[in-house]
Amino acid sequence: MKKLLNTLYVTRENSYLALDGENVVVYDGDSVIGRLPLHTLESIITFGYSGASPALMGKCASMNKQIVFMRANGTFLARVSGKQYGNILLRREQFRLCDDKARSLDVAKAMIAAKVRNGAAVLRRALSDHAERIDAQAVEAAEQKLRADAKSALHADSDKMLRGIEGEAAACYFSVFDDLVLRDGQEFRFDGRNRRPPLDRVNAMLSFGYALLCSACVSALEAVGLDPYAGVFHTDRPGRCSLALDLCEELRAPFVDRFVLSAINMRIVSADDFVIKEDGAVIFTDEGKKTFLRFWQDKKRDSLMHPFLHEKVEWGLIPHVQAQLLAAFIRGDMDAYPPFFWK
Repeated sequence: MKKLLNTLYVTRENSYLALDGENVVVYDGDSVIGRLPLHTLESIITFGYSGASPALMGKCASMNKQIVFMRANGTFLARVSGKQYGNILLRREQFRLCDDKARSLDVAKAMIAAKVRNGAAVLRRALSDHAERIDAQAVEAAEQKLRADAKSALHADSDKMLRGIEGEAAACYFSVFDDLVLRDGQEFRFDGRNRRPPLDRVNAMLSFGYALLCSACVSALEAVGLDPYAGVFHTDRPGRCSLALDLCEELRAPFVDRFVLSAINMRIVSADDFVIKEDGAVIFTDEGKKTFLRFWQDKKRDSLMHPFLHEKVEWGLIPHVQAQLLAAFIRGDMDAYPPFFWK
């Protein structure tokens, strides 16, 4: 369990939450693994199967504290909240932000600057770890351009300019991505980003990983009461979770791209984990998907120091922390939204 920003995160799959006086008690089987006073919490988010006692749910509802239930893989299940607890004020302010071009552009600039700089950080890590095995000159040139593009993104004066910077930076980043694949050059060759459908194994992994990340961002935004469909960078479109896609941008490179490279370079996946369809689409086999997901779940349990909170946080909780920070900014509790900068 982990307390961040007055939210209790319970990540053990078999945990059960109960009420003891004015405290929430977390059990794993018959063992107590944590106890916190309810008055110190704003919400509880639990990832597991066992659930919570009716007494705790009733107490939280009476105190206007929400309990959010998630599957172990991070999929949103349900939310329990009191009749006075609502997200209408937060969502109204979110919609005002989305309709205000200047304010929404400021948030979008922060997210895209973080996306581009995080891509540069991935390239810098490759240069640090594998300079002798890659085209160091090309990768370093791309890294320097991305760092310049990140600064340019912060000074973009329009949506159009920001989209141009983001597109140019993405093309630069993926132009050297194949250099970061250190094994099985033919079987895991990457000639550029393609999707719908992915036409090679690397793109198949990237697309699958981005889908998992987007699902996590949708759940995180719903858990804090934001509408995942009203975005600041991605335009509104029926069925498109635009804000979740916005939140994904800053997390793609450190969360998914490095994960895919590790899965390939550490031989977690092999060419046999994929099948090529008649139309050229490349997809996971059932066993390949299971292998990828097992590795993904393991990665989510790893910890890192959050650059804004300066606390150790599990990778799997990063979308939730960023959603909380975004909600705090929209409510007016913070002067600016702090995007996730990976170091």
